[in-house]
Amino acid sequence: MSTTVVTGANRGIGLELARQLSARGGAVVGTARRPTEAEALRALGVRVEPLDVADDASVAAFAKRLAGDPVDALINNAGIGESGPRIAALPIAGAERALQVNALGALRVTQALLPNLRHGARRLVVGLSSGLSSLERNREGGWAAYRVSKAALNMIFRTLAAELAAEGFTCVVIDPGWVRTDMGGRGAPTPPEASVAAMLKTLDRLTPADSGRFLSARGKDAAW
Repeated sequence: MSTTVVTGANRGIGLELARQLSARGGAVVGTARRPTEAEALRALGVRVEPLDVADDASVAAFAKRLAGDPVDALINNAGIGESGPRIAALPIAGAERALQVNALGALRVTQALLPNLRHGARRLVVGLSSGLSSLERNREGGWAAYRVSKAALNMIFRTLAAELAAEGFTCVVIDPGWVRTDMGGRGAPTPPEASVAAMLKTLDRLTPADSGRFLSARGKDAAW
């Protein structure tokens, strides 16, 4: 049975990832900063672990609890984001927090679980990015802290892909689209069920030859 770790699995896209992966019969480790409040995640019957991706000690403790367990896939989903003020008035503390969670959080967890991934069958590492990370497509500004943090995430994954290629890893970032979640808002056109189904179909067919790509939910190359 394959094992997938999903960070930030207590709500939104992360919860739906845990739901669909579990329904397929795989073992799922879903993380939440406050597991006692993650009723919907616990109701799935998956393994629920506490994890704050922005906290070194929390990540180290999580890795210790998983020590020796093979992990086939790691989906770095945990993230924060809001439109925020225009960049001229952007609080630096807010930008730092976004970087700590969205970019460095994924790096922390990936570093910590590399031993587990090396013992897994797929060696698949995924980062949930965003179309708002695209340098090419940014013509209107806004969402500055979120954009910067997701662009940093993309670069982390390109570097992971290059450095882990010799070990047969597949490291990709994927844009789930504009999804109807707490972060995406009620006006978003895509329900989480559809986004996750499309992403999982895309992830299922990836090979190490795809490592380093930035993908749409349906597997097309997204604009860097």
